[in-house]
Amino acid sequence: MPNPYLPQWEYIPDGEPRVFGNRVYIYGSHDQAGSDSFCDYKLKVWSAPTDNLNDWTCHGDIFHTKADRDHPADIDRPENPLFAPDVIEKDGKYYLYAYLMGAKGCVAVSDRPEGPFKLVSEYKYNIPEGEENYCDNGWFIDPGVLVDDDGRVYVYCGYQRSWMAELRDNMYEVIDGSYINHIISLDPPFNFFEACSPRKIGDTYYMVYSPNPGSQLVYATSKSPRGPFEYGGIIVDNGVDFPGGNNHGSICEINGQWYIFYHRMTNGTIMSRRACVERIEILRDGKIPQVEMTSLGFEKSLSPYKITAADTACVLIGGCIVTEKNVFSRPVINITDGCIIGFKYFDFGEDFSSKTMEIAFNIKGMGSNSEVRIMLDAPDENGTEIGTCKIGADDGVYTAEVKCVTGRHSVFFAVKALAGGWFKNMFEGRHLFELNSFVFLK
Repeated sequence: MPNPYLPQWEYIPDGEPRVFGNRVYIYGSHDQAGSDSFCDYKLKVWSAPTDNLNDWTCHGDIFHTKADRDHPADIDRPENPLFAPDVIEKDGKYYLYAYLMGAKGCVAVSDRPEGPFKLVSEYKYNIPEGEENYCDNGWFIDPGVLVDDDGRVYVYCGYQRSWMAELRDNMYEVIDGSYINHIISLDPPFNFFEACSPRKIGDTYYMVYSPNPGSQLVYATSKSPRGPFEYGGIIVDNGVDFPGGNNHGSICEINGQWYIFYHRMTNGTIMSRRACVERIEILRDGKIPQVEMTSLGFEKSLSPYKITAADTACVLIGGCIVTEKNVFSRPVINITDGCIIGFKYFDFGEDFSSKTMEIAFNIKGMGSNSEVRIMLDAPDENGTEIGTCKIGADDGVYTAEVKCVTGRHSVFFAVKALAGGWFKNMFEGRHLFELNSFVFLK
């Protein structure tokens, strides 16, 4: 599946990937399209077989803080939105760690990784001196949980500062004296902001988190779950040539391949976030090189000869955005003179029998005439222009002849308004068209 890798109508940010048995599960928050706030009052889970990452199954809602048409609330307390959960397995049970905005977090349990989960308890702890206000209102935000090889359980949390503590065997009570403040430093190069996600690889502990600026996911490493941690570097940044925002996710190995799970913004807001994934490499020395955002998802390459939905764009420059009009329609809108829309990467094959091919755009017209330059590998002088397509004022399919292409390339659409003379100033900032999809034709 390309990015976003879940069905296009689904909004699952803050994804924590976990492999249980022969399936990979994604646990995250739940956003709404076009919302003016983060998250809602339920958590959902999706999973896929590890040998077919294009076959995602929705297991439905797994936990609620507010009754809906199908479920009662799972917790007897004020109706608080649910933020960024994590799930771990211990002794055959699956434990859900959830943060309730502005309240203490809670722990729930299930016999199955897909839930549903039943409340066990809110966290229990003796508040460290001087931490009274923070503990009850933000201490357990966005929990990341680690079960070490010796069975000891550690929870890492924090917003604008980080902390960690060890849990007792009941999985919800903090062991006195185990609390560590600022497990990841606020100072450069760490710059901790939020979104702790611990993993252990070999004898090394990795902490994936979001620093300032929040569009990045970075990592730090240690030889102990209690630190100290050494800064590693950036893994992915959802704000590179894209309307970025806060980021949250983690790393996961599936069939020998490592991935970074993260999210991207849509709808012109930082609140409507969708799940994305990129392949990463963990080097022999433990370092993780930074990867770029792509349209690939779990794929190695995309086919240019299959219809590509506009919302798989991984480059949006100049103010254009992906928006959801309804569950069937997610165009790129706000396309003005100078905008660039990019997709990475397509494999055009090795067919040398043709000199030309066509590209077709599915367009919603906006009453203006424009031109799209089709570029390979870069949207500027560093790329290769293979053709142009005139876009008219009306809805429709617009086609153009382009040079035949072989090999693997990124594709960029550089937009230019065609109004000139007396009318040029009138068209500055005007929305030229909306892009629904496109396809190359041989």
